[in-house]
Amino acid sequence: MLKVGLVGIGFMGHGHLDQYLRLMKEGAPVKLVALCDVDDKKFHEQFTGGNMGDLGKAQYDFSQFHLYHDFDEMLKNEELDYVDIALPTYLHCYYTCKALNAGHHVLCEKPMAINPTQCRMMIDAAKKNNKKLMIAQCLRFWPAYETLKHYVDSGEFGKPVFCYFYRGGGWPKWSFQDWLLDENRSGGCLLDQHVHDVDMVNWLFGMPEAVSTLGRNVNPGGGFDAVTTQYRYDGFIVNTADDWSINSPEFPFKMTYRANFEKGAVVFEDGATTVYPVDGKAFKADDCGGDDGYYREVKYFIDAILNDKPIETADNESTYRTICLATAERNSALKNGEWTAVEC
Repeated sequence: MLKVGLVGIGFMGHGHLDQYLRLMKEGAPVKLVALCDVDDKKFHEQFTGGNMGDLGKAQYDFSQFHLYHDFDEMLKNEELDYVDIALPTYLHCYYTCKALNAGHHVLCEKPMAINPTQCRMMIDAAKKNNKKLMIAQCLRFWPAYETLKHYVDSGEFGKPVFCYFYRGGGWPKWSFQDWLLDENRSGGCLLDQHVHDVDMVNWLFGMPEAVSTLGRNVNPGGGFDAVTTQYRYDGFIVNTADDWSINSPEFPFKMTYRANFEKGAVVFEDGATTVYPVDGKAFKADDCGGDDGYYREVKYFIDAILNDKPIETADNESTYRTICLATAERNSALKNGEWTAVEC
């Protein structure tokens, strides 16, 4: 039975909490024993919303957990097998390294860290302590994106011709002390939200030769609130776009992709994945029983620890390269779209 401490129960931490409660109810070999958050309101169920709405509506019995406001106290008092870190991005490196150095495996929310240097520090700490580290790049475990990965890797429809990824929603005003709206703490829309599709480009196609990114800012906290990127590959086109520039509480969140191949296409929109073979009828892809990436990534990490398996779906070197790619996009945007090589 793995004992887990969850650090940070804001929007994403709240979502992780729901996954552990579900897994424990299902009899999985995991037990969430401790919660840590500096904001006492979280322990009184005053949760924040998010760009995908509230990830859970349940009433929580916090008496079943040991509650902490201090991370060091949690590490000192609890016998943990791993720590789940769902803190703001600028804190990922510090708390991940501290947990690894204390002898715990770590599941850390995306993005890996605020810059490639901090990513490398996290990887080095995991290697030094012989502990597992996984970044929760949830789209790698999301059925709709796994379907696309299948067609890219298998070559069943031939080579890719054109791929487009989009996500966007309203201005993220829900975060604790507005950390999401502060570029120095979140990296802005580019690193916090757009990084999902950056990671997909990396996971599906590897590193491009160069990137050209345009970004615009409407938020006084700095950073780019709307971005679009072209990725230079030999033989096919890849484009991404993202924005959280609309300051409206009712503006809906959306994520979608369209991928055309020589012999077919795969389209994800409105929560459904449709496959369009050139020779054959269109059909809906399997949705893996309705399980989303949040649940499946936690389950994957638990299995990797219990059975001492390597982290392959979201390995550290790959998620590190995602941050290198996002950094190149930022550098390009600062130069008004100048083609920029990826340094990693």
